[in-house]
Amino acid sequence: MAARLMQLRLIVSGRVQGVGFRYATVDEAEKLGLKGWVRNLPSGEVEIVAQGREDALKVLAMWAHRGPRAARVGSVREEWSENMGHFAEFRIR
Repeated sequence: MAARLMQLRLIVSGRVQGVGFRYATVDEAEKLGLKGWVRNLPSGEVEIVAQGREDALKVLAMWAHRGPRAARVGSVREEWSENMGHFAEFRIR
């Protein structure tokens, strides 16, 4: 059975800006073979939109609960949807 392709949107809050969270997210997503983007929000949160295999997205979601070493993640909101398939790479916005 083929792996299910999905899209995952994460909103990560806590001490997540100014600690390398976006760069670490790109590294993690590329290791997992995911496409999409990550950006800082004016609210102080980080938004991640990733597409790929459902199992790889679950690993990214678990990672987001920890983040890089300097981060202090308070909460992570997850929104799952069908894969729209329009990203060529994973990048910082």
